[in-house]
Amino acid sequence: MKTVGLIEPDWKWGTAQGSRELDRLLDRQLTFREKLEWLEEAETLSLRFRANRESRSNDEPRSPRGRHGPKVGNP
Repeated sequence: MKTVGLIEPDWKWGTAQGSRELDRLLDRQLTFREKLEWLEEAETLSLRFRANRESRSNDEPRSPRGRHGPKVGNP
């Protein structure tokens, strides 16, 4: 990882705008290879989510209240 300089801790990193600014600052320090690795990991995660979602949709139908809705029938 390239080290551009010391990033001083600041209260603004705790705000929404400051957090985005810190992300951009840290992203500029990544090498091209690190950026590619990050993108590949994000794509892998996305594909796993899609496969999981598709496998769940092929399972049993869910009740409108989710997987653990009230039981119908004999207790």
